[in-house]
Amino acid sequence: QVQLVESGGGLVQAGGSLRLSCLASGNIISTYVMGWYRQAPGKQRDLVAAITSSGRTNYAESVKGRFTISRDDAKNTVYLQMNSLKPEDTAVYYCAAGFGSSWGPYNYWGQGTQVTVSS
Repeated sequence: QVQLVESGGGLVQAGGSLRLSCLASGNIISTYVMGWYRQAPGKQRDLVAAITSSGRTNYAESVKGRFTISRDDAKNTVYLQMNSLKPEDTAVYYCAAGFGSSWGPYNYWGQGTQVTVSS
């Protein structure tokens, strides 16, 4: 079992930056694929970025060049650095851990953290 807790969300103006953190407990995440998803009101939950145990990353087209996912297995933590934020990035962001590929399936989920980007 893995418990995931996200932090770092908040309100930011367009063009600003935020860094989300996902702290895992209950198990070491070094062998897991870790992902960040987001869900805007009335929309489905979509993959934003993922990082494999070997450090290979994948990004949604809409965030390429603006977001960076990274992991610190010694701290059991995954990060999502979000730059040049846009109002359309507003969503609840979820951290996830899994045994499969970057595209899922994911076995464990956090509760989410709200990111709001004002125009």
